[in-house]
Amino acid sequence: MSTKTLRIDSATLLDIVLDPDSFESWDNSPKQPLLSADYAAALQSASSKSNTDEAVITGKGRIRGREVAVIVSEFNFLAGSIGQAAAQRIVAAIQRATAEKLPLLAGPASGGTRMQEGTLAFLGMVSITDAVRRHKEAALPYLVYLRHPTTGGVMASWGSLGHITVAEPGALLGFLGPRVYEALYDQKFPDGVQTSENLFRKGLIDAVVPAQELPSLIDRALSILQPNSTEGIVPAPVGRPYVRDSKDVWESVQRSRNPRRPDTRMLLASAEEALPLNGTGQGEKDPGLMLALTRFGDQPCVVIGQQRPRHPETASLGPASLREARRGMQLAQELNLPLVTIIDTTGAELSVQSEEGGLAGEIARSLSELIGLRSPSVSVLLGQGTGGAALALLPADRTLAAENSWLSPLPPEGASAIIHRTTDRAAEMARQQKIGVPDLCGFGLVDHVVAEQIDAAVRPREFCQELGAAIAAEISLARAIPDAHRLARRQLKFQRLGDATE
Repeated sequence: MSTKTLRIDSATLLDIVLDPDSFESWDNSPKQPLLSADYAAALQSASSKSNTDEAVITGKGRIRGREVAVIVSEFNFLAGSIGQAAAQRIVAAIQRATAEKLPLLAGPASGGTRMQEGTLAFLGMVSITDAVRRHKEAALPYLVYLRHPTTGGVMASWGSLGHITVAEPGALLGFLGPRVYEALYDQKFPDGVQTSENLFRKGLIDAVVPAQELPSLIDRALSILQPNSTEGIVPAPVGRPYVRDSKDVWESVQRSRNPRRPDTRMLLASAEEALPLNGTGQGEKDPGLMLALTRFGDQPCVVIGQQRPRHPETASLGPASLREARRGMQLAQELNLPLVTIIDTTGAELSVQSEEGGLAGEIARSLSELIGLRSPSVSVLLGQGTGGAALALLPADRTLAAENSWLSPLPPEGASAIIHRTTDRAAEMARQQKIGVPDLCGFGLVDHVVAEQIDAAVRPREFCQELGAAIAAEISLARAIPDAHRLARRQLKFQRLGDATE
């Protein structure tokens, strides 16, 4: 923790985050276990010191007018430790938030479970975790703001289960407290490991933000996670069910490789709202993929987008990218949001690290989860679509393609090298393998094409706006598919593609 970082108590945090005079407490007087006179005295002293009756405060309030349930730790009460009474209070609050269909904001700051109460306090983490699980099963948002310090059983339960997890700058965050580590191992824990900033770098949390920025961030998140109901189907923008057959696919391949061609980052920047998330949440972050909560028009979604590397010859999509993609798939299912996958890749990373990281297995698991995804889904062919990296994000209810996109088991040069022992016949192989959009439409894979009568690289902003409008329309069409028929319809689509003949 930086020496300049000041610990914010629970009352101050609620004043910062909630709309004025909107907080309503849900707390009753806690029933503390009668363990000893010393413990009773410690509880009385903690109450006087913190001006609270327990280590957590629960209730509901409004953030930018949106009603939200809150659970906030008070570190000044016995280091925010969670005993039986605190655990019961947390569980009751989560259950009430679930019953009232409220999003839940948790702000832990705790040394973990309460040592004075031993194993029974420790076991309280199980019931808290179960309550969080049930809240998420109800497709209700669970947002976590990790504060200094959060360690032990709190970090290992309700502190690490957020759909979105952000942290206070400079906060100490980790499983094992530094003092415990030093006492057990007679050496100091390395500096800089258990900090908000390091957790962000490692892909464990989504952002590091001061409390003053929380209201804006939560408002943005909830505008996507809990949108106003949209009825009916969005009218499809101008486009074509297929493109002119006279266009040479090799021209599309070359245009798709233009470094000025719009990419996933530019598409998200053109959306009505995009809130980037960070990493797998399990200690990995790969630059080959972007994950964001997004709204195209009035259609909210989770976006998983492949991000082209700076150097076109570099294939940067590794196994960590696909694990991050699977985090996005899980978010879409838990939050009952449509999933949009954006395909634009030169292929998967070919390296010792990728092989040892289980790349092939990650591709297989991604395919399996997309085929069985309960949420509506749309896949977007934006540019290059090479190999297993492209296939891993392809299965969806609806598929949309930019006119100059393509899909192939290998880049045409690779196919030429295998068949003809030279890369000189790449253009011929591109035509022979039917990798372009006209053929993808003919196969029945692509449902809608966004025209590029003028190359997207020449008019990137306008193209992104047109593509965003098309995505919104495809999301609405995917949402219109009855849930009872969704998986069977998706399965049949790809079964027919597999059985397609001339």
